[in-house]
Order: sequence, then C-alpha cells, then structure tokens
Amino acid sequence: MLALKTLHDRFGYEITESSFRDNRRYTVPCGKVYHVLEFLWGECGFDMLADLTAVDYLEYPGATDRFGVVYVLVNTTTGQRLIVKTHLNPPESELPSVYPLWRSADWMEREVFDMFGITFAGHPDLRRILSPDEFTAHPLRKDYPLKGRGERHNFPVITRAES
Repeated sequence: MLALKTLHDRFGYEITESSFRDNRRYTVPCGKVYHVLEFLWGECGFDMLADLTAVDYLEYPGATDRFGVVYVLVNTTTGQRLIVKTHLNPPESELPSVYPLWRSADWMEREVFDMFGITFAGHPDLRRILSPDEFTAHPLRKDYPLKGRGERHNFPVITRAES
C-alpha cells in the first residue's frame, strides 16, 4: 500500500490524502501532478488509467478552485485503486497530457477538453470528440445555460439516408 509519507518525501507536503468508502484519494498541486502520476505509473505499478474526468465547482459551497481533474488509477497486479485529484483555475486551465504514460488517456483527455475546455499540453490529437468542430462552448461548465446559447441553428442538419 502506497504511503502518504512516500509522496511527501519525494514531492513535498502540499499533497494531501483522504478516503471515502475505501477509496484512497490524493490531492496534488497541478504543477506536480504529472510527476506524481509518472511516479505512480513507473515505480508503484499503477499500469491502468481507469478514468479521467473533470468537475466544475463554480458556485459550489466552500470551493476555492474552479475545476478539479480526477485520475482513477488501478494496479492490475494487486487490484489496488487510487484516485489522484488536482485543481485548476481559469485562465490557467492546462495540464500536461498523461498520454505518454497511459494510451487510454487519448479519448478521455479529448472528452475533458471538449466538455470543460481544459487543455492537455503534449496530447497528440487534442480536438473535440463529442461536439462539432465549429462548436465554441464547453457544455459541462456550470456557466453554460441549460438551453444552450442558440448554437443549433449554425450547424447543418444531418439526415438519414433513405434505403
């Protein structure tokens, strides 16, 4: 089991630990998140990126940061799971891509980019994955209106071919 002391000795005391329902979570400053993830991948055996997502904390009670980016890691040898979380605030909404560590990050980083507008430096193909290329907004941001901003009239109508 990875100890918080190991991370503190290697990366400093800004890293915090919490747990919820037997899930261990580490909160890491965004400037150190790539190095921590690289350590967990290379030296601790977390060889699977099970999920990568983001959370918008806009107007969330007690939140001091706008976005949280969450990495869910698995050590497939031991079955151990670990959650690493970092926070970002616009206009600095960029993290290093973890694609060099886990190829599964490819589409997950593209989804976070598309839905939240968080960019991943070094990603080999960072473009929209769910929205049309012409779309300029990020629909999972909490400041995006529920009914949209009237964008639908700007996109071509796609019809099914008749057989």
